[in-house]
Amino acid sequence: MALSPDLFAVYVASQVLFLCGGSVSSDGVSSLLQPYDFLYYTGVRSYFNGQWAKAAELIERSLVTKEALFKVRRQCYEECGSTGGDVLQKLDTEEGSLWDLWALDWVQKKAECLRFCVGRSVSHVGQLPVSTDIEYEFGSRNVYNFLQVTYYKMEKLKKAAAAAQTYFVANPTHLEMRNNIEKYRRMDGVSDEAFYDRETDSEKHWFLYDSALQLEETSKWAQAADEWRACVNETLRQIEECRVQCVVAAQRLPEDRGVDTVDGVFEKAAALSLSLLSCQQSCVTQVATRPGRVSSQDDFLPTQLEHLHLAQFKAGDVRGAVQTLRSLLLFYPSDKDSIDNLQLYQETLGGDKESQDPQPAQDIVRYVKRSLEEKELLYFGMENLNYTFTDPDLWTPEDVVPESLRESWKAEKDKMTEKTKEEEQQEEVDDSGFFAGGPVRQVGVTITMDELLLNGTNRVVLDGVTTEKECDRMLQLAAAVASAGDGYRGRRSPHTPHETLDGLTLLRAVKLAQDGLVNQTDAKLLHELGERARILLHSYFRSPSGLFVAFTHLVCRSAIEGDQEGRMDLSHPVHVDNCLLEPDTRQCWKEPPAFIHRDLSAILYLNDNFDGGEFFFTNRDAKTVTARVKPTCGRLVGFSSGPINPHGVTALTKGRRCALALWFTKEKLYRDMEREEVENGWAPGGQRVAQTDDMAGGGGG
Repeated sequence: MALSPDLFAVYVASQVLFLCGGSVSSDGVSSLLQPYDFLYYTGVRSYFNGQWAKAAELIERSLVTKEALFKVRRQCYEECGSTGGDVLQKLDTEEGSLWDLWALDWVQKKAECLRFCVGRSVSHVGQLPVSTDIEYEFGSRNVYNFLQVTYYKMEKLKKAAAAAQTYFVANPTHLEMRNNIEKYRRMDGVSDEAFYDRETDSEKHWFLYDSALQLEETSKWAQAADEWRACVNETLRQIEECRVQCVVAAQRLPEDRGVDTVDGVFEKAAALSLSLLSCQQSCVTQVATRPGRVSSQDDFLPTQLEHLHLAQFKAGDVRGAVQTLRSLLLFYPSDKDSIDNLQLYQETLGGDKESQDPQPAQDIVRYVKRSLEEKELLYFGMENLNYTFTDPDLWTPEDVVPESLRESWKAEKDKMTEKTKEEEQQEEVDDSGFFAGGPVRQVGVTITMDELLLNGTNRVVLDGVTTEKECDRMLQLAAAVASAGDGYRGRRSPHTPHETLDGLTLLRAVKLAQDGLVNQTDAKLLHELGERARILLHSYFRSPSGLFVAFTHLVCRSAIEGDQEGRMDLSHPVHVDNCLLEPDTRQCWKEPPAFIHRDLSAILYLNDNFDGGEFFFTNRDAKTVTARVKPTCGRLVGFSSGPINPHGVTALTKGRRCALALWFTKEKLYRDMEREEVENGWAPGGQRVAQTDDMAGGGGG
C-alpha cells in the first residue's frame, strides 16, 4: 500500500522530530565530532590575535570536521535504510487505524536508528544546526581567505597557494587574491601544481559542465556527449547528497507553529515535514549555483539534457538522442522544439520501431516523479496551512498547483519565463538610465562612432580627447612608474601569461610625485584627464543624475617577446563590468564579487604603436563580435557598464599598449575616496596626501 499524502507528511514530520532529540550519551565524548562552527570561530579569533599556527590548525580542523559530519550522516542514512523492513511488510496488508499505527512504528524505528547512529560519532552540540553566517563563510569560501594569509605568515607557501586558488575559483574578480596568486607564482619553490582547487570534489559537476561546453565549441561531439552524460549523473548525485543532509541533519522546531496541546504538536509536525520537503526541493537550486554565486542557473538539469541530446545526435548516437529527448520531455512535455526534434530523430532511425522508442532514462523518471509528489504536498501546505514555499523549478506543471494559488503562480512563472526568453534572445532594455546622443562640449572632440556604427546601445567613440603631447606625458609617466614601482608590483598579467601588465592609480602617482620620482604636473594631468572624460560622457549620455568617478587606473600591457607564437587567448577575456557574465546561459548576475555599483565605463587610449590589442564588443554569448575599436592617442570609448555591453581585448602580440581606464557611478556613496583625498591635498590649505598602501587596479580595456 502506498502512503497517502497526509500520512506521508506525518511520516516525514515524525522522522524529523525524532532526529531533533539529540544523540545518546557516550563515555568517549572526546572522540566525538565537535561543532565545526565553534572550531572555525575559535580559529578566526586566533587569526586576529596573530596566533598563526593555532589559527591554521583550528580552521583546517573545521573543514575536516564539516566533511566528516556530512559523511557520517550519509553513512547513517544508508545504514538505517532497511530498518523497519519487517513493519513495511505489514503495511502492505493492514488497513485503517491499525495501518496508521504500523506506519508510525516504522517511522519511529527508522528515526531511532538514525539518531543512535549519528550519536555514535557526533557530539550532541555537533548535531545542532549552524548559523546562516557560518553557512555563508563556508559557501563563499572565505575560510580559505583566512587560510592563505595564515600559511603565508607561516611561510608555508605551497599551502598558501592552494588556499588562494580555492578562494579565487569562487571569487574570480577579487583583485587582491588575484594579486596574491601572481605573487606566489614568482616565489621560489612554488610550482604550478601548488595552485589547485581544494573543493574540486564537491564541484565536479561544474567542471564537467564547463568541459562539455568547451568540447561543443570545437565540435568534438562524441566527447561532448560523454561529458554531458557524466555531468547529468554527477548533478543527480549532488542533488541526492544534498537531500540526504536535509533528512539526517537536525531541524529547528518552528516556534510560531502550534500551541502546547495535542493539536499544536500535529501543527508543528506538519510544519516540520513541509520544511524538510522544502529543503529537499531547494537542493536543485543549491547544486545549480556556482561557487561564490548568490543566484542559481535556471533549469539546470533540463539545460544539460538539451545539450546532451544535441551532442548525441551530432555524434551519430541517434537512439541515445531519442532517449535523452524523451527524458527532457518529462520536464516540458508540450515543448514544440523538442517534439519536432523527436520526430526528426525518429525519421533518421528509419523503420526500426524498437530503436525509435527507447524509454526515458529511469533516473530522470524517478527524479521527476518524486519532485512532483513533493510539490503537491508543499502546495497543499501553502493552501491549507499558511506555509510559504518558493518553487525552484520553471517546469512545474500547472495541474500540481491548487486552483486557489494558480493565478498568482502563473503570473510569477510568466514573469520568470519572459525574463529567461529575453536573456536568451537578448531582447533587453538598458536600465542604466543613460540616453546616448547628447552634446559634446569640447573644442576638437568629435564623435567617431555612435550607437549605429557600434551596433549596440549606449556606446560611443570620441576622438580628440587628448593631444599628442598629453599622450606622450602619460606614456612617460607610465614608463617612469614601471621602473620606480608600479601598482601591480611588476607581476605578470592576471589575464594571460603571454603579456605583462603594470598600472598606476591616481593616489600612487601623487605619492611618487611627493617623493620626487615623477613630475607633479604629470600626476595632475592624470587627474585632469579623468575629469575631462567624466564631463564629456556625462554630457553625451545625458545622465539625469550626477556622475562620480569610481576608479581611475593608468594601465599598460606589454607583449612578451618570443612568447606569441600560436596564441589563441585574449589580452582581456570578454566580461561585463558590473555583473558576472555566463555566456552559455547569456545571463549576467549583478551580485558580488562583481562591481555592481559601476554604471558607466570608459577607456582613454594613449598610443597605437603596437600589434593587436583591439577593443571589441560582443553579444552575451561572448563570441559574436558586434563592433571593434582600434586604439589611438586621444580616442575615448565610453559605454554603460551593464550586460548590454560585454567587451574584451584581442591578444597583444607586439609592443606596449597604454590606456587610462575609468569607471563611473551615479551613487555618491561609491565615489573614489582616494581621488577626493588627492583633490583635498591639492586644494588651497589642503594637507599633504597621506601615505597609504597601494590599491590594486582592474586591468582596464
